[in-house]
Amino acid sequence: MLESPRKRYLSGSDWVIAALDHQLRSTTSAGNTCQVGLLLDGQLDQDLFRRELRRFTCRFPVLQGRVRRDLRLTPYWSIPPGLREDIPVQVSRIADLTRSGELLALLSHAADIPFRDEREHLAFHIVDDGRRSALVMRFDHRLFDARGAESFLDSFRLSLGQEDLPSTPISFRSSAELSHWNRKFRAGRNVNRRIIALSRSTPLSLPLPPGRDRGFGYRLLCFDRHETDAIFHRADHMAGYLMESSFFLAAITASLHGLFVSRSAPGESYLVPVTTDLGSARGVERELFFNHSSYLFYQVPAQLAGDMVALVALFKQQMYDQIKSGFPRDLAEATLLSRIAPLPLMGKLMHLPLEGKLASYVFSHVGRSSFLGTEFMGCRVDNILHLPRVPAPPGLGVFGCLYDGRLTLTIAHLDGLLEQGELDLLEAAIRRNMGAEPS
Repeated sequence: MLESPRKRYLSGSDWVIAALDHQLRSTTSAGNTCQVGLLLDGQLDQDLFRRELRRFTCRFPVLQGRVRRDLRLTPYWSIPPGLREDIPVQVSRIADLTRSGELLALLSHAADIPFRDEREHLAFHIVDDGRRSALVMRFDHRLFDARGAESFLDSFRLSLGQEDLPSTPISFRSSAELSHWNRKFRAGRNVNRRIIALSRSTPLSLPLPPGRDRGFGYRLLCFDRHETDAIFHRADHMAGYLMESSFFLAAITASLHGLFVSRSAPGESYLVPVTTDLGSARGVERELFFNHSSYLFYQVPAQLAGDMVALVALFKQQMYDQIKSGFPRDLAEATLLSRIAPLPLMGKLMHLPLEGKLASYVFSHVGRSSFLGTEFMGCRVDNILHLPRVPAPPGLGVFGCLYDGRLTLTIAHLDGLLEQGELDLLEAAIRRNMGAEPS
């Protein structure tokens, strides 16, 4: 086991994320990035923010690392001795932050701008309308997963006003994982059996619009506390206590079904990869960084997609089966074998089993936010947004976050994949199937 402030070996999950980053760079306008935004009921002091950001980030040179390989071809994150440049901060002014369309148009454009070089993985964007602010952190998914990004922002919040911050760069514990090959190959066989089973039914998918360098658009579904309570009450009733992810998957799949039918999308089933958190020590600073997730793969027949009760039962059973069989851990273990593959080859290998149809859509629910504060630099936090980019194919994803008793869903879609009228119908269907009641 290596403990070092200058080097951190990449896990199999990290390498999958790196492969998705390479794929997005080659098929869209930028890599595998995401934006997390704090909507603030007040104006940020921009000069103070820059000073506090510089003070906080100076002990995290990991923010400006890069991928390298050692003599055994094992990939690792090479960390400089210190930050070479300040983390960039951009400021924009719009007319009204309460009109989400104006903010989303600005952030959609920002999402499509690649980082300037191989060492830049983080940037901030302050959006102001003269009365309120939005603080948006754009990050490279190779550096953070969604929960880690929220936790990083919360650590930043906690640092504000502290007179003495630690000055020593953090160390990372990691291993090249070049042993226990029999265990890894057994895990690989288990994963391969699951992928073969999935490939027996052709997944439905929407045809991607022609042309490269396309960006992404977003639609936000922000539920108030009353609507959120109604949604979770319906989830408890239909799926059981703490089974909201199965309910969400059923509601979203049933809502998308009408869209896929109207497009006469070819295929026999809906295939949905879902991230699952494997992190165990998120309170430890070094665990804020890199990826601590694996995946569950759900597949439901298209002919059942209009039946919410049947969908909930299927999603629950498939979740139980995969957790019981240890599939997420097997996948994390098996992907360690893939790290020797160059990223272009890794991307091609990921496309082979399902002939490039990796999913009908992707889904992730962060759950209760890891950003625990209600204020940031003296401004009340009204809500938290997640705006991810989605691998294309499928170019379509739905992402959930729960903050301060309010659920927010983000529909992310490749530009040109969905018309505005289709987004309107999809939003209405999701609200209806989730049981959101008007305030």
